[in-house]
Order: sequence, then C-alpha cells, then structure tokens
Amino acid sequence: MKRKLFLLSLSLFLLAGCGEIPKLKNGEDAVVSFKDGGISTNELYEEIKANYGLEALVTLIDKYVLEKEFADYTEEAKEQATSTIDAMKESYGGEEGLLEAIRTYTSYPTIEAYKDVVYLSYLQEKAINEYAKTLVTDKEIEKYYKNNVYGDVSVNHILITADIKSDATDEDKKKAQDAAKAKVEDIIKSLNDAKSNKKDVLATFKKLAKEKSEDDDTKEKGGELGYINYNTLGSAYDELVKAALDLKNGEFSTKVITTELGYHVIYRVDQKAKAKLDEVKNDVKDTLAQEKISSDAAVSVDALQHYRKKYDMQINDTDLKTQYTNYIQNLIAQTMTKNDSE
Repeated sequence: MKRKLFLLSLSLFLLAGCGEIPKLKNGEDAVVSFKDGGISTNELYEEIKANYGLEALVTLIDKYVLEKEFADYTEEAKEQATSTIDAMKESYGGEEGLLEAIRTYTSYPTIEAYKDVVYLSYLQEKAINEYAKTLVTDKEIEKYYKNNVYGDVSVNHILITADIKSDATDEDKKKAQDAAKAKVEDIIKSLNDAKSNKKDVLATFKKLAKEKSEDDDTKEKGGELGYINYNTLGSAYDELVKAALDLKNGEFSTKVITTELGYHVIYRVDQKAKAKLDEVKNDVKDTLAQEKISSDAAVSVDALQHYRKKYDMQINDTDLKTQYTNYIQNLIAQTMTKNDSE
C-alpha cells in the first residue's frame, strides 16, 4: 500500500509536467528511460489503474461530490478530523508515536494523509445520516414519539461500587460484587422500614445518600441527579433512567439497579410532561435514522450511491467502470449477507 501511494504521487508529479519529459520511440512520454527503451506514462497509468485505481478513484469521487453537497459542513468536518488527530497524538505520546502507529497499522505514510481519510470519513458519515433521515416516515416518527418519548424525571440515587483490586481473581471479583449488592439491599431494607413506620422516605433516602453513596458529585445533595432522561447523562445511566420511568412519583426502587458505574438505589421525585411532538421531531428523526443505519447495512451503500448519482457521475474509463460496478455489486451482496445473518 505504501508502494501504491508512492506510485500515485510519482505519476501525478510526472504527468503534471516538470521540465521536458523524454519521449519513447512510439511517441509516448517516458516515466523511466533506458538506453534501449523505457516505461511510458501510459504503462504506469495502466499498472496503477489495474492494481490501485479503484480505491483512489472512489476516494476522489466521494470527496468531489460530498464537498459540493455538504459545502457548509466541510469546515466542521475538518475541525473534527483535527480534533481526532490531536487526541490520537496525545494517546500515542506525541506526533512521532502517532506517525509510527499509522505506518505500522495502516498504509498511510504521513499524518496528513491519514487525517485526510478521517476528514472524508466524517463527510461520508454526514451523507449517510442525511440520507437515512429521508427514509424515516411521519408514521414512524409518531409511533416512536408515542412509545419512546418521556417527560424528564427528577431522580435521587445512591451509588455503591464493588471494591475490586487490579489483581483480583474471578472469585474475588464476584465476592466484591456480591458485597456491593448486599449494601444496596440493606439500603432498600432501611427505606422499606422508613415507609412501614410512616417516616419521610425522601428525607431518609437523602440521609442514606450522604452516609453511604459513593457518588461524590451528588452525595452531599442527598443523591440528587436533577431532571434526567435517556442521553441526559450518557448511555451509562440508561438502566437507571429506565427504572425511574417504571416508578411513580414518591416511589423508590426495590431491586438492585446495575449499570456500568456500579449498583444503585433510586428515588423518583417528580416527572415533567413530555415535550410536544414538534419540539422533538428532529431528534426523533435522528434516532430513527441511526436505527435504520444500524439495522440495515444497505443504507450506507445506498446513501453514497445516491449522492454520486445526484451529481451525474459517469466513469469514462472502461476498465475502471467495470471495477466500480463489480465493487458496488460485491458491497450489495455483502450487505444482504450481513442483514440475513442479523
């Protein structure tokens, strides 16, 4: 692949013209000359086309089309690519470390070359997302709104984590997890006792949060998370939000709630009315578009094909046109296989 990039760069340099290019006996420009002949630019082009041309061509096509279609997004895509590269530099200990990783794990010779690929990937992602939105119907939006949109819930929580050492065995991990769950069950018992004795359960909950919760950001506030919903605090809290939505105002969870953060008890304080459809329609459409992309591998292929056709793309080189047709057919076949397996 590194050879591919070298050859492409070399051919572009030579074909662009830099001084007088020697001629072969047949009149073609010579990339390489020998005393009795040489290698022509046509031969080099045919070699590159046969072995590496399709990938380079598809990259050039998508960059041309998507920079036109999403001209107002290109700066944002460039900024995202820069941020991604900066984060990778930090992860790999600097520019030299990143460059070594890129050369080791990819075929790109420079950070800039890799960054250009990242930039294009953001444009392609944008194109796929926008196309997927066009597939979402009003009926689907209304159904999702009815069944999956909820008013924000005001929740207090108590977090207990398992004390697992870095060298813990599987048996040690299980013991630590069971001990953490037992602490949560004791808290639930205390809340049940308060309820049975007609005490202020919320006040009891807040007191227990201050004493026992391991969430340093909320414990002093009695475990108060405020009004939350799916995605408010990230996917790590999804199970907690789900449990809160299953409760009524003034109820607490009676089973251990497990998230990637640890083990929780929650108290549902209040819930707001859910937003009107017009207020969340765009968000719902985004969600449904993502579901279509995830559930149907063909959407991504169809999306890029859609924008290429929109700009009347015509591949005039017969060999490359055949390669491209086969490439698309193979992609379609792969998506059908993937969809069937799921």
